[in-house]
Amino acid sequence: MNSPPIAPTAAGSSTRPYLIRALHDWCTDNGFTPCIAVFVDAQVRVPVEYVKDAEVVLNVGFEATTGLNIGNESIEFKARFGGVSREILVPVDHVIAIYARENGQGMAFPSPSGAAGPNKGLTLETVAGTLTRGPRLASTGGDAGDRAAALSPGESDPPEPPGGARPSLKRIK
Repeated sequence: MNSPPIAPTAAGSSTRPYLIRALHDWCTDNGFTPCIAVFVDAQVRVPVEYVKDAEVVLNVGFEATTGLNIGNESIEFKARFGGVSREILVPVDHVIAIYARENGQGMAFPSPSGAAGPNKGLTLETVAGTLTRGPRLASTGGDAGDRAAALSPGESDPPEPPGGARPSLKRIK
């Protein structure tokens, strides 16, 4: 005999982990670097030296992580920070944005309930703007497949060339 289907609860489960996985897949499929902005409190396990204003941005690409698991309750992986392998644990409800580092496309989420601080009312433009105009993502070294990136304290992007154009290579035959 077949069992009757389980009726979903009125609220259902959170869509956040599904959207995070979908955007991670989209970034990966298109050759972009998936990054997550995380609200940091006692439930989050990240290197505290990279946390600024209770937030950190992490590269969650497969090249930068080992054992990446984006579950329904948490995101877990190992990554190298300053050459030292660290275990990272981020509850899914602490992810405040996921986006492609190269173009800023992605999605922002509300801060965890009860969170007070600078990220209330955060938008994807704010997070991506921080990435492109303020502190930058920096590779923290280590072997390929076991690296992570986080906001490096005190680092900023190099100044843009006059006219705002970025340099490019031209193939000459």
